[in-house]
Amino acid sequence: MSCGLRAYSGWVKWRFGCGHGLLLLVFHCFFCCLVSGHIRYSIPEEMKKGSLIGNVAQDLGLDLKRLRSGRARIVSGENIQYTELKTDKGVLVVKERIDREQLCGETTPCSFSFEMILENPMELHQITVEITDINDHSPTFESEKVDFDISESATSGARFSLTSAEDEDVGVNGLKEYFLTENDHFVLKQHSNSDGKNYAEMVLQNPLDRETNPYLSLKLIAVDGGTPQRSGTVKIDVTVLDANDNAPVFNQSVYKATVTENSVKDTYITTVNATDGDFGSNSVVTYYFSDRNRALYDLFKINEKNGTIYVKGNIDFERDRKFELRIDAKDQGGLTDSSKVIIDVIDVNDNSPVIGVMSFTSPVSEDAPPGTTIGIINVKDLDSGENGQVSCKIEQNAPFKIKSNLRNYYTLVTDSVLDRESVSGYNITVVAIDGGIPPLSARRTFNLKVSDVNDNAPFLPQSVYSAFLTENNSPGFSVLSLRATDPDENQNARISYILEDSNVDGSPISKYVSVNVETGVVQAVRSFDYEHTKDFVFIVKAQDGGTPPLSSNVTVKIRIQDQNDNPPQILYPVQTGGSVVAEMVPRSADVGYLVTKVVAVDVDSGQNAWLSYKLQKATDRALFEVGLQNGEIRTIRQVTDKDAVKQRLTVIVEDNGQPSRSATVIVNVAVADSFPEVLSEFTDSPHEKEYNDTLTFYLVLALAVVSFLFITCLVVIISVKIYRWRQSRILFHSNLPVIPYYPPRYSDTLGTGTLQHVYNYEVCRTTDSRKSDCKFGTAASQNVLITGPSSTGTMQRIQSDKSLLDQPDSPVEQKPPNNDWRFTQGQRPGPSGATGGPEVAMGTGPWPQPPTEAEQLQALMAAANEVSEATATLGPGTMGLSTRYSPQFTLQHVPDYRQNVYIPGSTATLTSNPQQQQAMAQQATQQALPPPQASAQAEPPKAAQTPASKKKSTKKEKK
Repeated sequence: MSCGLRAYSGWVKWRFGCGHGLLLLVFHCFFCCLVSGHIRYSIPEEMKKGSLIGNVAQDLGLDLKRLRSGRARIVSGENIQYTELKTDKGVLVVKERIDREQLCGETTPCSFSFEMILENPMELHQITVEITDINDHSPTFESEKVDFDISESATSGARFSLTSAEDEDVGVNGLKEYFLTENDHFVLKQHSNSDGKNYAEMVLQNPLDRETNPYLSLKLIAVDGGTPQRSGTVKIDVTVLDANDNAPVFNQSVYKATVTENSVKDTYITTVNATDGDFGSNSVVTYYFSDRNRALYDLFKINEKNGTIYVKGNIDFERDRKFELRIDAKDQGGLTDSSKVIIDVIDVNDNSPVIGVMSFTSPVSEDAPPGTTIGIINVKDLDSGENGQVSCKIEQNAPFKIKSNLRNYYTLVTDSVLDRESVSGYNITVVAIDGGIPPLSARRTFNLKVSDVNDNAPFLPQSVYSAFLTENNSPGFSVLSLRATDPDENQNARISYILEDSNVDGSPISKYVSVNVETGVVQAVRSFDYEHTKDFVFIVKAQDGGTPPLSSNVTVKIRIQDQNDNPPQILYPVQTGGSVVAEMVPRSADVGYLVTKVVAVDVDSGQNAWLSYKLQKATDRALFEVGLQNGEIRTIRQVTDKDAVKQRLTVIVEDNGQPSRSATVIVNVAVADSFPEVLSEFTDSPHEKEYNDTLTFYLVLALAVVSFLFITCLVVIISVKIYRWRQSRILFHSNLPVIPYYPPRYSDTLGTGTLQHVYNYEVCRTTDSRKSDCKFGTAASQNVLITGPSSTGTMQRIQSDKSLLDQPDSPVEQKPPNNDWRFTQGQRPGPSGATGGPEVAMGTGPWPQPPTEAEQLQALMAAANEVSEATATLGPGTMGLSTRYSPQFTLQHVPDYRQNVYIPGSTATLTSNPQQQQAMAQQATQQALPPPQASAQAEPPKAAQTPASKKKSTKKEKK
């Protein structure tokens, strides 16, 4: 047994508690199979909700899956659940605000314990949380002011008890010491009670003099040891009285008494006594509690005149087992003496046992073996001694029993085998009785459900089922319904019907019937034919949904019933589509002559196969008859010459079904004595005529389709041709001017402004901005288009090897211009070539006047759209030219496109006379051939064609 001493300024309070550590030790010894560990955490008080206390899973070495599968939970006997277990993270957190002072008061250390339960298998882990104190309370005094009446005759060393301060904190945060303000008469002396609490006395150091200082005002300061430090203050007023030289004296320094818990109000406890040697009013003594603790004031009271102590409030043994009171006796002169009263509380049986559920497993499986633990209960009785000893038992007769291996802990186990089909649940009442007089008891009822185990196979009332099915049924037709029962429940009683694999006539049974897996309805998968299948047998398995599943088999026999679904079939006479078969009857035949016999069969059975024969049509009904049962055709009169040679009989054959089915046959009978007579009557065949009509129809249809496709293709081709012709005419009649293209290495007549390299120029210019961009391409062989006002021609430049003239540093110089190469003024294109003098015609005159700005604009725009067939990427340079050329190169080197057409490398002259132009072209071709030393050089690379040049080439080819 452990005990703790609680100290107050004037009262002493004892609190006794059961040895919880010893109880845990015994618990661990006896429940080693259930308890896996014991952990202890320490946290400060006033933590926020949700604050982490500790990682239980990690500290106990448990897996998070184990916490979830074992349904880990906290079981505590306290009314307030301060902690909460987060099973998904395995941590313990604060659930409710924890106030150490409210939870434990002055008891140290302050802790509370609870158990964590895991199931499957059952585990019990004890967790203790210690609450450490924080300095959240300041020392307080019961009153703000204390008055003292002290005689001036008080001698040095006289003691005066001061009121004690209360600090709800404990340990270092509790009350530490007192301080008295500086004065000339009193000093402070501090003492400690047995429970460790401090109280102070004011000791007179220097005598008082009422005449000098009749009143003194002091302050008593109480401070604690927390950080930051807190303090409380009370004011002390001292009134100096005249001399009273004898102080009261108690006859005992310590008084002891007992009181029974739950004693009624005003129950006598004890009496204290103090005497004073003075006389008169100075000898009158009054008694009071020096410790003005509110809790003690509510429990006890004292008679100020005679010192008798009585019960004032409710005394509970389970809360406080001992009280320590400090009593002061004071005379009229203000002199006092102190004494202690220790009161022990006697326990009575006033608490009934309390049944707590540590763990309870419901439902329990019906196959659980005897001795299976279904619950752990804890029975507590706050009383002590015999009053706190408890025994447990089960009230009713049930297959369970209670085992106790540890004091106050009981295990509820099964005592026999359970059967859910017999009893699906139990109400178990546990009774706990203590050993007091009279005894007190408590009851707790547990509702236990028995879970099902798949221990019963599905049951069918018959082992063999038979059903009849009429043939020609529709697929999906329900044949019969199987119904099995299973006394189990839920999934174990969920029955599935499965068709066992087997073969019928070499085919799997699944092609004949199917079984609804849930309802057990047997349905036909196909339409049955009695003539093919008369009966078949298969097996259906009824299986429950348990683990492992249980099943029962049943045999199902299906018999097919015949239906009149087949008409009679004519075996004779055989009906052919291409020829006519006739039976011959001589004209001399007598009555009853057997002409032929109609033979028919019916594949049905029973009365559905009974056949009857009737004559439906006949050329002469008075000549023939048909036997009703045998189908024989006989004459019923004498054949005469007047009877027609060709006799056509239609015989109908009917069965006896409901409804009946029939078939007809045409019998051709020839009444003749010889075969030639018969042949003349049966030569025209209607089948041949019908065949010829069908063939003619298909030939006409094919001819119409071919004609339509031909006309459609012809119209499409003509439309495409017209469209292309219109496009070419649009391009041909465009109003864009055609500017001749001047090939590389041209030379003017004066021998000036000659370019040393081959270039292509593409000039793009708008009419409003008057801005131009020039592109210069690399040297390349070209097809030169020479265009004049009245003629257009093409000359192919003949060059097989690259000329040295294409190289920038070539030493070959441009030949001087030939006067014969100049057009006359009348042959020059453009407005400036309208007229010309003899000088120009002879090639001796100067260059014509420079073109006007409008003419330059027209020429440049036309050149940008029609001439360029080789374009190269431009680099930075003067006027859009490449940087490899001299910056001094300007547009003054560009020849006059309107007046002269130059062919480089040739001395031929183009004139407006076609014959002269042809002669000049031949001469130019001869002169254009390179010298022998230059022929070995490689041909210069052709400029890459742009998409625009490709389109223009295509247009020219179309034209």
